[in-house]
Order: sequence, then structure tokens, then C-alpha cells
Amino acid sequence: MIKVAVTGACGRMGSKIIKTVLQQDDMEVVAAIEAPNSPFEGKDVGETIGIGEIGVKVIGAENLKKELEAKKPDVLVDFTIAKAAMVTIKTCAECGVNLVVGTTGFTDEEMESIRSTIEKNSIKAVIAPNMAVGVNVFFKVVRDLARILGDYDVEIIEAHHKHKKDAPSGTAVRAAEIIAEELNRNMDDVGVYGRKGLVGERTSDEIGIHAVRGGDIVGDHTVLFAGEGERIEFVHRAQSRQSFVNGVIKAVRYVVTAEEGKISDMGDVLGLN
Repeated sequence: MIKVAVTGACGRMGSKIIKTVLQQDDMEVVAAIEAPNSPFEGKDVGETIGIGEIGVKVIGAENLKKELEAKKPDVLVDFTIAKAAMVTIKTCAECGVNLVVGTTGFTDEEMESIRSTIEKNSIKAVIAPNMAVGVNVFFKVVRDLARILGDYDVEIIEAHHKHKKDAPSGTAVRAAEIIAEELNRNMDDVGVYGRKGLVGERTSDEIGIHAVRGGDIVGDHTVLFAGEGERIEFVHRAQSRQSFVNGVIKAVRYVVTAEEGKISDMGDVLGLN
């Protein structure tokens, strides 16, 4: 059995992950972590998320190290916020616990610190801005389109629910990075994030990224390749967070056999790389 710990256990993603892990024949939930001073602390996580008692109590993040040492999970799944995830990743690495991280919003410096921590402690990790299977096929096709349509203007539009805290989404950022890599461009130089006012004509090198927030939109991503007289719009729409969770389950199975000291992505998990 793969022993799984989940942070943000009582949140939208965490609760779905726990419910889905419990449906697997080869996995079990051994730890449920919430923010410090959470009102759910000490309660059975199953009762908290509406599935009945499962014998795992919610603990505050301040007790994470103690919980990891006691429960010895094989994998911790993190879908929280970047600031909290940085602490969680360091603690897991020091405790020898492998990681599946879907948290977004890390800076370049934070990602470099994460890589160093994982390598130093020889743990295994899957880190991806979006774990939905379809999105990672989307990434592969976007790369192919960029290679073919290198002289077309590229714009990325993403839409998410009103509660999302970071913008643009990690998925949109990753799509832009993939396109920039194929076109030998640097996003620091060519990235344009929304437009306002008299901005002048669009340059041929620009890669535009635009964020929409509203309602309960789970996640829509459109990459637009606009040429003279035609355009191609390639779209992925997430209709339910379950699409992300299904990818998490694949990542959990993959990470326990992955290469030590290395960060894998969903392309590795799905055999797309």
C-alpha cells in the first residue's frame, strides 16, 4: 500500500484527493494536514469532508514534522499556496518523504531552492502546475504548434474562479514557457501581461498572457496562434476539479518509483516526454 499524506486536507482540492485516494486498492490516507490553528484540527478528516470517520485526525501544519515521523507516509500531496508549500517541501525532504506538488505561484528563486532541497535530500518529486491528463496533452500539442507556427502571433487567455489568488495561472505560465522555448525567446523579454492604454503596435516577438477571474470557473486555457488571414485557437476546459485529482493519483503511483533527487513533471508521469 502507498501511504499518502495530504496538506490542505479540508479544502476544495484536498478533500477530493482524500476521497479519491480512499477509492484506490493500493493507497491509504495516513495523515491530513491543515493550516495552523485550523478549526478542523483534532477532528477526523473523514467526518470533516463528509464521508464518515476514517481514523485519521487533522493536524496543524506546525506539527507536520512530528506527524511525518510518526505516520511515515510514502508520499505527501500538496495543493496549498506557495509560501506554505515551501515550508512543507523542506520538512518533507528532511524527513525523506516523497512529494507530489500541484501548488502554483513559486518564483524562480523558490523553484531553484526546491530543486536544491530535493536533490540534497535524495527524495523523489512530481511538481506540475496542472496535473490534469488533458492539460498535459495540451502542453504537448502547444509545443508542436509553436514549432510549426513560429511566425504567428501568440496570445494566451486563462479564466478561473473568483477565489484564485495567483495570476496568471501556473498552467498559462507553463504554456508560455513551452512556446518561448520552441521559439528561442525569453519570457522575461517578450512576456506581455494584459494591455491598457496607448501601448503601441504589437511586436512580432510578444507572447501575451491574459487572466480572467469570475464565478466558479474551474479552469479554461486558450492558446491563440494568429496569422495573416487565419488563426488557430487551441482550448482546454476543466469541467471539474476531479480532472486534476485523477492526474494526482497517477503522479502518486509514479513518484514512488521515480528517480531520486529529481523533479519529474506530468510529462514524465504520462510518458509524453
